[in-house]
Amino acid sequence: MGSEREDFNLTGPLHLTTIDWKNVDHRRSIAASLVQGVYMLERDRQEKRQEAQALAPSWWKFFHFKLISQLLDDADSSIFGAIFEFNPSSSNCIQGMDESPCYVIAFRGTITKGDALSRDLQLDLHFLQNGLHRTSRFEIAMRAVRNLVAAVGNSTIWLAGHSLGSAMAMLAGKHMAKIGVVLEAFLFNPPFFSPPIERIKDKKVKHGIRIASSLITAGLAVAVKSSHHNNRAENPFVALSAWMPSLFVNPADHICSEYIGYFEHRKKMEEIGAGGIERLATQHSLGGLFMSAIGKQSEEPLHLIPSANLLINSTPSRDFKEAHGIHQWWRPDLHLDVKRYKY
Repeated sequence: MGSEREDFNLTGPLHLTTIDWKNVDHRRSIAASLVQGVYMLERDRQEKRQEAQALAPSWWKFFHFKLISQLLDDADSSIFGAIFEFNPSSSNCIQGMDESPCYVIAFRGTITKGDALSRDLQLDLHFLQNGLHRTSRFEIAMRAVRNLVAAVGNSTIWLAGHSLGSAMAMLAGKHMAKIGVVLEAFLFNPPFFSPPIERIKDKKVKHGIRIASSLITAGLAVAVKSSHHNNRAENPFVALSAWMPSLFVNPADHICSEYIGYFEHRKKMEEIGAGGIERLATQHSLGGLFMSAIGKQSEEPLHLIPSANLLINSTPSRDFKEAHGIHQWWRPDLHLDVKRYKY
């Protein structure tokens, strides 16, 4: 048997006996539960739990979803993602059906147990090196997203992921948005790789560092653009602005908390009349600009996104494990500060 945290009947959102798809809390809880279902698919595989012993199915069947495909890593055959289809047998306990997804593609994060750990850590390292887009796991994920979009046409598709899985979902969402396909995305604890400025307690010092960084980044961006005579008609960053992924972050989780400062700083720069500088700076990273300056190609950092719904969990966390965990996102007593940022 698995731990209590793996058992839906012990730790799942059992309070959702009636589902209202227009309720943002219900949508968030269900998306998080499907991501947990992917975690449990891999844990069931590791523990060789099958049929009646398997713990994964309850995480999607409770919400009238069925599993139609598992995404396997080609290096170790671990399950890192899944495609779910919404298939309600009855609408008696379901409201707002027109707001429900037809399909959800969900990705798990790093698993610290079993034989998937080594491969997951490799993927974490690729993320830190801004190379997640070059991995075979992402190629498999991207192929699944493209194939589903091609197969079901205008049907509503959601992307969902946690931690490393949210990085996968964000990268897939950005790729699709650049070709005009906007998919709703639920990104739980999305990693933001940068110096931990948000952890600085002194607000003046923190704001000063961010302003200095913006000035340097914007200045270098202008210099690099001039030297390369870049005349592209369309800015790919601006092209992404119609995509509004939902980012679920916890201030006590240093892996994702920098998103809070990233978006707040943009707003403050607008307020002090430096919005133009920040709109340029926020499209670039110093590392990427340096690579461009020496003539090398560099993929834009994953965390650079123009628009987002930022949902901050203001409920106190006991420790980092709880602040970074997926379980927090379906708590019925969750307190969220919701902010919308449009580029």
